[in-house]
Amino acid sequence: MSETAKKVVCTSCGALNRLPEDKPALEAKCGKCSNNLFKGVPVNLNDNNFSGFLKKSDLPVVVDFWAEWCGPCKMMAPAFHQAAGQLEPKVILAKLDTDANQKSGGAYNIRGIPTIIMFKNGEEVARKSGAMSAPQIKGWVEENL
Repeated sequence: MSETAKKVVCTSCGALNRLPEDKPALEAKCGKCSNNLFKGVPVNLNDNNFSGFLKKSDLPVVVDFWAEWCGPCKMMAPAFHQAAGQLEPKVILAKLDTDANQKSGGAYNIRGIPTIIMFKNGEEVARKSGAMSAPQIKGWVEENL
């Protein structure tokens, strides 16, 4: 195994996997559940798995804090989905419903939605509020990597 392997959390079962940099990431499968590690769609997080998912992953994680009743959130959802397909495997995109998961939303003082936050090693490194298009999301992520 490569000494420069990255830790990647399986988006299906939450198992921690090592991904050698010399292997094609988009073909990588989870060692526990055998599902693809990268699916090109945002991961749904909740209060139970939010913190662990962010802290375990060596890859940056960009989280869309949203709510079902939010019109701009619904408008941005397809763009965020599209951006996930374009940005993996450099970054993992995830979604957190702030109404259903108030503990996690409150921990990051989410005052307006949609808000996206980039995390590296479990720590917030960038934040942006307001709906964006897929090219805007991709540009914002790339400038904050």
